[in-house]
Amino acid sequence: MNISANFDSGNIEVLDASNPQRVLLAMRRDLNSPHFQWFHFKVEGLNPGQRYGFSLTNAGQSSYANAWSGYQAVASYDQVNWFRVPSRFENDALDFAIEPSEAQVWFAYFEPYSRARHAWLIEQALSKSGAELFACGKSIEGRDIQLLRVSRNPDAQRNIWLIAQQHPGEHMAEWFMEGLIERLQQRGDAELDALLAQADLYLVPNMNPDGAFRGHLRTNAAGRDLNRAWQSASEADSPEVYFVQQQMRAVGVDLFLDIHGDEEIPHVFTAGCEGNPGYRPRLERLESQFRRLLVDMGAEFQTEFGYKRDEPGQANITLACNAVGEEFDCLAFTIEMPFKDHDDHPNPQTGWNGERSKQLGKDVLSVAAAMVGQLRE
Repeated sequence: MNISANFDSGNIEVLDASNPQRVLLAMRRDLNSPHFQWFHFKVEGLNPGQRYGFSLTNAGQSSYANAWSGYQAVASYDQVNWFRVPSRFENDALDFAIEPSEAQVWFAYFEPYSRARHAWLIEQALSKSGAELFACGKSIEGRDIQLLRVSRNPDAQRNIWLIAQQHPGEHMAEWFMEGLIERLQQRGDAELDALLAQADLYLVPNMNPDGAFRGHLRTNAAGRDLNRAWQSASEADSPEVYFVQQQMRAVGVDLFLDIHGDEEIPHVFTAGCEGNPGYRPRLERLESQFRRLLVDMGAEFQTEFGYKRDEPGQANITLACNAVGEEFDCLAFTIEMPFKDHDDHPNPQTGWNGERSKQLGKDVLSVAAAMVGQLRE
């Protein structure tokens, strides 16, 4: 048996592989950061039908130790079709086992979104979705941060921004963007036509390419949490945020959506800007309408579970959602998807996955279309 993680988004350390019934493993910390929780590794040389067990021995010391309760790891034989495997969090370790049908298998915290697929997605956006490369920033390690624009009406008055994967381990965020870009390829979509008659879309499919490639959970190559950098972004340690902020200030923002994943809560939900100093009844009405439309259309979304609402004036303005909402006086949301499952409509075989994330991206475009005429008074 051979275990490896020397590949895109790979993360694991082998502590002791002498007992194939309980191979002892550990997750690596993010570079220059204490955070860790993401794992992704390949196991080769297996005997199909034999039971193999794996133990993430440092799960109890990870960034969100409470997240392991009720969590099931994902596995794949081909890196295309991912399924959940029975997992148990006990004595500070996450244990899972499999009787493989193939000689090799990959395990991960969530269905990974590879850099190769990211390159393919950008090509699809440019060649089939009507997008243009509006601007391109650089990460600390020199990877491209593509800002795409979809503009079909030169007289459009609104600018809608969506960014994804500030936290690199939250791979469901770029799956969401793939669904959105896939829908943009359709023709004869009345909702899309109405939206793009009034608004330009600005899309950043991956804000943190260094962290994603390195197998980080939370931070970029400098150990910086990008979603805590929106009041102090610099070209030195958070050029990813610095680049996007400069582009926003040149263009303007009328709706902002920051796409994320949550480790602990088994539901899809949003977090708004109710704690911002500039939060007013207009924004409260828009937030309520956005949530209601998603529920009414039957999207995988709910409003009962989520983060505790901020008290007035108590928002953390270093977060993208709050910072952008306050600076541009606009409707701004963080959209959170689960690492576990959306318990309102559970799927034990897959849990929440890439395909469901893609569908949510498509559904959010319908909400934007319904609301675009009301974003400004």
